[in-house]
Parts: sequence; structure tokens; C-alpha cells
Amino acid sequence: MKKEYDFSKATRGPVVKAGPGKTRIMIRLDNSVLDWFRQRAHEAGGASYQNLLNEALRTYVAAGKEPLERTLRRVIREELRKAG
Repeated sequence: MKKEYDFSKATRGPVVKAGPGKTRIMIRLDNSVLDWFRQRAHEAGGASYQNLLNEALRTYVAAGKEPLERTLRRVIREELRKAG
């Protein structure tokens, strides 16, 4: 490790640029939501939780004809059935 580094030509921003069709954003999520997606990714053998979030959002957008209230009621009913 050097004693001193020269950052005079450094630039700010991400080290790795986002791929085509992707945009890097800052978003705040509830810890419980993030934990849920991370757990599902872990259970899937180390999948990317960010890809799972994208998939969930795409599914929501595709089903955009269903009002949010109906979606929430449907999801709650499904979860209650699973819980027994």
C-alpha cells in the first residue's frame, strides 16, 4: 500500500457503468422488504435480489389493469391460505 495516492485525475460516480437498458438509482426500501428479497435470492442459490425486485416490479406493471387495492386483497388472501 502506498503512503500517498494521486486522485487529481479521478472522477466521481460508479466504477462500473450500468448496462444497456438499466439505470442506476438511489431508492429507499423498508428493511423488511429488502430482507425478504435477499432471503428469496439466497434460497434460490445465490440469485441476485435486485433481479428478483425487477421481476416483481415488471409483474406489477404488466398487471397494471388491476387496481392496487384489489391486488393487495388478492395477495393477502393468498398468503392467508398458505398460512392455513
